Amino acid sequence: MKFSTTVSSALFLIASVSTTTSFTPVQSFGVHRRNLLVTPRHATVEPPVREPETSDRVRQVRDRFRKASQDAANAKGCVAQDDGDESSWWRKPLPEDNDVISDQRPLRVVIAGGGVAGLVTAAACHAKGMQVAIFEQASQYAPYGGPIQIQSNALRALERINPVICEEIRKAGTVTADRVSGLKIGYKKGVFLGLGKQYEKGDWLVRFDTLQPALDAGLYPTVVVDRPVIQQILLEHGIPEKTVRIKSRIANYEELGPGKGVRILLEDGTVAYADVLIGSDGIWSSVRRIMHGLDQGADGFAASGAAGGALNEAEARRMAKDSVLMANNANRRYSKFTCYAALTEHRASNIEEVSYQILLGKDKYFVSTDGGGERQQWFALIREPAGGVDPEPTPENPTPKLTRLLQEFNHEEPGDQNGDVWDDFAYELFKATPEEDIKRRDLYDGSPLLMQGWSKGQVAICGDAAHPMMPNLGQGGCQATEDGYRLAEELATVRTTKDIEGALQEYYRKRIPRTTIIQALAQLGSDLLVDFDKMMTIPLVGPFFLFMTQVSMPFVLRFLYTPEF
Repeated sequence: MKFSTTVSSALFLIASVSTTTSFTPVQSFGVHRRNLLVTPRHATVEPPVREPETSDRVRQVRDRFRKASQDAANAKGCVAQDDGDESSWWRKPLPEDNDVISDQRPLRVVIAGGGVAGLVTAAACHAKGMQVAIFEQASQYAPYGGPIQIQSNALRALERINPVICEEIRKAGTVTADRVSGLKIGYKKGVFLGLGKQYEKGDWLVRFDTLQPALDAGLYPTVVVDRPVIQQILLEHGIPEKTVRIKSRIANYEELGPGKGVRILLEDGTVAYADVLIGSDGIWSSVRRIMHGLDQGADGFAASGAAGGALNEAEARRMAKDSVLMANNANRRYSKFTCYAALTEHRASNIEEVSYQILLGKDKYFVSTDGGGERQQWFALIREPAGGVDPEPTPENPTPKLTRLLQEFNHEEPGDQNGDVWDDFAYELFKATPEEDIKRRDLYDGSPLLMQGWSKGQVAICGDAAHPMMPNLGQGGCQATEDGYRLAEELATVRTTKDIEGALQEYYRKRIPRTTIIQALAQLGSDLLVDFDKMMTIPLVGPFFLFMTQVSMPFVLRFLYTPEF
């Protein structure tokens, strides 16, 4: 197993900046949890108390998801390129004789990308009095995989940006910090020559507490919220109507000189002008390609749905092939995992005890989390080469994705291709999921842009464009939210347009240490999960690794759940 210098440095830095914390042994976790909820040590936030969801709450969550999805599909609150926006502020060249920022002459910001990163950045800039426009290449929002975690640190950023947004997201969300989370062994597992514990399928290996670190920092506990609900909340409460212009992909841009702004060319021939251009256009960012001088093949229409979501199966198949080519040109890393995901309307058998769990196996693992509204969000990650696609449905096999997953995580003898018989929980969720709800995509991330930077002149990038990461920590969208907050804070210091370049450099300087560590931890977590099985066969090494994982998690969570970023 390889441990990079970056990861080792990240772990050392976390340990050095984290405060003293308590170790939660697996066997005593339940008792300690009850004490936590009653007597948080430094909490200024009321700890949540788990109550089963009522039928009204279930209906409310599901209905809101359906309505938000329909609004997203109809591009509610957005404007198309042919809807008559000739009077928009961004169509006018910037005044050459007025570089002083004031209420009468606000800073003008164009944002490429209307996903969570772009919407949060726009809301943060708008809250500071800036004029904002978002250019989104997609024709509509198409959520991939359902709900996403808005963790405690992201909630703090949203609260600082706009308390109404934070409150609306908390009300819409389902708290997941009020139950057990952790790692389980997916199947019966012994160690070499029997020199160690025999694990049964479904045994807990590591449990971790996401509540106490948040309470200690005075932060709200993590919630899970449907992506289209988040988008509609940001559109309604964060920015003026018609701020988002869909079907608007940036083809090129030109800086007009220090303090003189940016001239932006869209693919439909439209020309826009702004003081600042922010690229929040995802892992295959066009803005990053231009800024860093990458090959033309480094960006592209990864999907026609905003936030990287394919609108149909045919498009998903094309994405799998195109992403391989784009990754090579964009210096992105294939994680070696393809990911199947779905949101299923099913009340899980362990819903009152467990909010998040990972079942570990050989070259694959299964993740599930409470999605609210008696739904489960699940992911099945399997190690294989990039660009793979599933067979087309046939009369003999009308459900090719489901068929493969039931074989990969078989809960009955003779087990999977390795002869391992899996815990029943994966089967429970697979059988509750229609084939058409299962989506597949390969997972990519990237190395920290330590040398290239996130800004150049009056242009900067944020979110996945700047720091794509594996989903193991659930921090991708959370770090994008922190980016949006910090960007607006630095741009708010601009007094004349000549200050913009320095403000964007300061944004990068303040953000790069934290995101580098989190990227490294997310990659380490992914690599360790898939090799966990190998370590468990080695006497002494497996138990030691479990112990170190349990001990380190409070430090990692305290680093993530900081009120300052």
